[in-house]
Amino acid sequence: AAETGVRVILADEQAEFGGSLRFESGAKIDGQDGFAWAQAAVAKLAAMDNVRVLSRTTAFGYYAQNFVGLVERVSDHLKAPGHDLARERLWQVRAKRVVLASGAIERHMVFADNDRPGIMLAGAARTYLNHYGVAVGRNVGVYTANDSAYAAAIDLKKAGVNVAAIVDLRDNPTGPVIDEARALGIEVNFGRAVIRAGGKLRVSSMTVQPKNGGGERTIPVDAILMSAGWTPSVHLFSQSRGKVAFNDETKRFVPGTYAQDCVSVGACNGADGLSATVDEAYAAGAKAARDAGAKTAKGTKPKVDTSESWSRGMLGAAPGAGPDTTVKAFVDFQNDVTAKDIRQAVHEGMRSIEHVKRFTTNGMATDQGKTSNMHGLAIAAEMLGKPIPEVGLTTFRAPYTPVTFGAIVSHARGPLFDPTRKTAIHPWAEAQGAVFEDVGQWKRAWYFPKAGEDMHAAVDRECVAVRKTAGLFDASTLGKIEVVGPDAAKFMELLYTNPWEKLEPGRCRYGIMLREDGFIYDDGVVGRLAPDRFHVTTTTGGAPRVMNHMEDYLQTEFPHLNVWLTSITEQWAVIAVQGPKSRDIIAPLVEGIDMSDEALPHMSVREGKICGVPTRLFRMSFTGERGFEVNVPADYGQTVWEALWAEGQKHGAAAYGTEAMHVLRAEKGYIIVGQDTDGTVTPNDAGLD
Repeated sequence: AAETGVRVILADEQAEFGGSLRFESGAKIDGQDGFAWAQAAVAKLAAMDNVRVLSRTTAFGYYAQNFVGLVERVSDHLKAPGHDLARERLWQVRAKRVVLASGAIERHMVFADNDRPGIMLAGAARTYLNHYGVAVGRNVGVYTANDSAYAAAIDLKKAGVNVAAIVDLRDNPTGPVIDEARALGIEVNFGRAVIRAGGKLRVSSMTVQPKNGGGERTIPVDAILMSAGWTPSVHLFSQSRGKVAFNDETKRFVPGTYAQDCVSVGACNGADGLSATVDEAYAAGAKAARDAGAKTAKGTKPKVDTSESWSRGMLGAAPGAGPDTTVKAFVDFQNDVTAKDIRQAVHEGMRSIEHVKRFTTNGMATDQGKTSNMHGLAIAAEMLGKPIPEVGLTTFRAPYTPVTFGAIVSHARGPLFDPTRKTAIHPWAEAQGAVFEDVGQWKRAWYFPKAGEDMHAAVDRECVAVRKTAGLFDASTLGKIEVVGPDAAKFMELLYTNPWEKLEPGRCRYGIMLREDGFIYDDGVVGRLAPDRFHVTTTTGGAPRVMNHMEDYLQTEFPHLNVWLTSITEQWAVIAVQGPKSRDIIAPLVEGIDMSDEALPHMSVREGKICGVPTRLFRMSFTGERGFEVNVPADYGQTVWEALWAEGQKHGAAAYGTEAMHVLRAEKGYIIVGQDTDGTVTPNDAGLD
């Protein structure tokens, strides 16, 4: 399709393209190793102007009118991502034609204690070996109901790993991989089942029995590789409102009736091998190009020289096996649903698979039936004496895998018309290498990493500095409102739960503002500067709404009160100096204020000068240590900060960001409205009664 000139997006959820070619050791395409061919093909596509190649990108939803949602993981895998690099990127794609090559998911086998460490899918073991060079054990056993597990056993044997035995649930399978396994000296057992795994901290043995009953045999192993066949990933097809069809011969659901302009190819369409996959993919690409407006198809179909063909297998649970209450045979590993649970659901009267699903939680949450769906259907159908299609099929809902809220609505999205607000101290923090976070419209210093520090190390260092010596924190973004007038105290008492009439000038009080329904709306420290003047602080994000809230009540409910409200958030820079040495840092710079405990006790405010600049000095703490908040006119914010910083270096002070602030306040049990509250929290709930 790309060679015709149409615009193409190629997305793969893995870090590397190639799908199962990453672990298929015998695949050859156009004379090359299959995985090497795939890498070369992707490199060629990436060089084309009309093609966008996206690795680490999941198609999580297929919606109406060929709208596909993609989420690209941009920086999680990077050791040191740039500060301006988004963590994830959301792609909203409206396509003329969609080709689904979503592959298939290997099914596990259902047997007693199948959750022991060391028990894994055969495909996983093969990927570890062929792609990463890691052997999952030294003496492995294989339990299977299809041919693909034989390929894993063969690769391990050739790599020098002992394969104790292959246990095949099928009666008399035939095929080249079975012959090759026997030729390598691997013991192969047909018509038998693993009835339980031994071991506690990890698997140590597997006990084998003829599937219709008989003598048991225990085989020592240090790993069990299992494969009950492959379930086509029809999730996106189903989300597109397509109708799946059940293939009774292969025991799997495959795409049936299409509802949108899409086509499924390869394993997700039920193809059992590489040759069939390439044929379907080439035809689909040519048709997609024509549907997208290309007049002639170009390119040559790749030639598959050698490939693996995975035979049609069984579902991987010994038929007729009754529930054993003494052991657990897991069907859904995420939700701890066992075969017994599903049988119990049917016994309790659940007939629809949707009811069974909700009774047991099988296939719910992030699994969405990927690994457990077919086993659950098969067990329920066996209990009901019905074919699997008559039991039903659970709904595949978007997203295919969980999508973070941040990918959809985060602030890492480039500039917007919404203004970006920065404090007067922002340039200093930027020069010090601070990492910033968005808090409302504000850019706030998140943490200050030194060379070689990640966020955790930087925050730990900042917290220790505050606890042992002192820390400087830019608190300028906190909302600030002046409430002035003869009725200011009366107005405050109408809006806050606290009494204000008897608060003496020069003292502060923590205030809680509630909505009319009694839930916490905002909070902050309020200082009484004079009998008719209050300096009110709010949360950073709450400043505009608290101001509007006050204005609304003043104009509509209390117009008779003689009060004026003024937002002063941007007029004052605020520097919090917290820690045991905080007074020693501030005192040399202050004029006209007695800094002693007697003259300036906790929760007090004084007006004076610092560095020759007018200041409102609050003695208050959001860390639990001795603390002060220095309010100065914003134009002098950085100058005063630098003076405090220079004084602080004599005492080992550090700058700290919002992350350390959160840690410090949480250690002392201080709440933050909007983070520890959700609009349904009362003062009693928050321990403020």
